[in-house]
Amino acid sequence: MRKSYGTVHAVDGIDLTIAPGEVVALLGPNGAGKSTTIDMITGLTRPDKGEVLVFGAEPGEAVKEGRIGAMLQDGALLDDATVGEMVAMVASLHRSPLTVTEALNRAGIEDLARRRSTKLSGGQKQRVRFAIAMVSDPDLLILDEPTAGMDVATRKYFWESMKKFTQSGHTVIFATHYMEEAEEVADRIVFLRDGKVAADGSVEEVRALAEGRTLTATVPDVSQEEVLELPFVVSADVRLDKVVILSSNSDRTLRALLDRFPEAVNIEVVGVGLDEAFLVLTGNVDEDEQS
Repeated sequence: MRKSYGTVHAVDGIDLTIAPGEVVALLGPNGAGKSTTIDMITGLTRPDKGEVLVFGAEPGEAVKEGRIGAMLQDGALLDDATVGEMVAMVASLHRSPLTVTEALNRAGIEDLARRRSTKLSGGQKQRVRFAIAMVSDPDLLILDEPTAGMDVATRKYFWESMKKFTQSGHTVIFATHYMEEAEEVADRIVFLRDGKVAADGSVEEVRALAEGRTLTATVPDVSQEEVLELPFVVSADVRLDKVVILSSNSDRTLRALLDRFPEAVNIEVVGVGLDEAFLVLTGNVDEDEQS
């Protein structure tokens, strides 16, 4: 599917099939196409080319049937309504919703039922949006940066609630900037870059696709600028004589390092984590070098 806004190609040929019951994390830098992809899946915008089907139906039909629940970044809450009233209002639009009490309990906000939205913190508002998204008991739950504004403890509780939700066979698609969330929760990682899929697979498969390695060494009297000049270096950190390099081709980087700095010692090369794979896959290295 494709979607453009003037000369900007927000989504430029994404082709994905997501199986029922999968938990899929959408990752990518700002402008990669995550939110536009979510908007097309929820029916908020239509693709210029291609089609989107949710459980075999147009997104709008799936929404009407209560099969899609969405928690979006800019979802507004009613200023004059209580939390319980807002969840009840959305529940009344669906054929077989959860009870208001159950939706509030799943979101961990049963104590906020009588509180008005103007009296909520940022993290509490996110959990209210979560309850609203879940109250239809949807087959597909879509979350756009769901833990934005939450503290560490609240984020942990949120994902514990999410795991319980997914264990019952629901499908979840979520966009996040927190790599550890994707690593801990998702069955599948989809990296987007410039409106295209840069990588698609399990956490382990995406790490392998990145082909990145972290290279550490002790190099006397070296500067960060000199290290960054080495081939295939994505990022580098130099502290005293300790050098830490993220490389998209560690063999070539290591050869160049030893050729230029033969006094380098204590050399170690290890595989990357998801944070480092993100840097490699989203293009923070010269594309001519990559090729």
